[in-house]
Amino acid sequence: MSKDQLTLALIGKDVSKSLSEKFHRFILGEWGISCNYERFSVRAEDFDSAMRRLLGDFDGFNVTIPYKRDVFEYLDGIEGDALACGAVNTVLCDTRQGYNTDGVGFMLMLESSSVRVKGKKILVLGAGGAGRSTAVALKNAGAEVELYRRNKAELEEACAQLGVNASRNPEGGGYDIVVNCTGVGMHETEGQSPVDKTAFKGAKWAVDLIYEPEKSAFLSIAENQAVRILNGKSMLFYQAYYADCLYLNKSASVQEAKTLYEKYLAKGE
Repeated sequence: MSKDQLTLALIGKDVSKSLSEKFHRFILGEWGISCNYERFSVRAEDFDSAMRRLLGDFDGFNVTIPYKRDVFEYLDGIEGDALACGAVNTVLCDTRQGYNTDGVGFMLMLESSSVRVKGKKILVLGAGGAGRSTAVALKNAGAEVELYRRNKAELEEACAQLGVNASRNPEGGGYDIVVNCTGVGMHETEGQSPVDKTAFKGAKWAVDLIYEPEKSAFLSIAENQAVRILNGKSMLFYQAYYADCLYLNKSASVQEAKTLYEKYLAKGE
């Protein structure tokens, strides 16, 4: 892999509005590395052919909704957090190794916004790749995590694998923090929320991994209940930073990640 140029990509169901390309180009540009970047919005029936092209022609790529688990069968190994949470969001093509930078990106986003999680009761909505990564990161940080997914069998399976509790009534309230990892509220579901206002009773924070729109229906409902809100824009930047470190076999630094994000914002992006 060339150290002065990378060929990267993002694959998901619909990545037309993703900021990943901007983030990767900015981060790598700050390190003096040029980046060729391609976005793959693919249907399930086209996933196999897209994966074969990615693994054959690219240095690395990121994976988003809904393929963070489907990618497993194409890889030779799963590393670190990806193994623990059962979801891959970063792939190195030369070794066919899968990683997950969602968890570290999520926790750095919370830290940067002064959201404390240790000892807090937190509801995570969604048990797909993003939900699993988030639940594991929060659990490891000392939070009391409850996970919710409408499909009860899949919910029980995820909770057993991750070692967290299942939420039986996500609308019941009583959580310190409510996190939306479902994807409901973007693309064709824009304007919708996975929960109603009762879910935010007693909550101090509502966090939505969605960043487009900037204020989802989920966050608007929470804000109307006097709950502090946070969207996932900085998380995406931070997970991109950690992914770029993996692509380059570079040591990651929390301070460097924060400094780069501040610089990105200062540019008015």
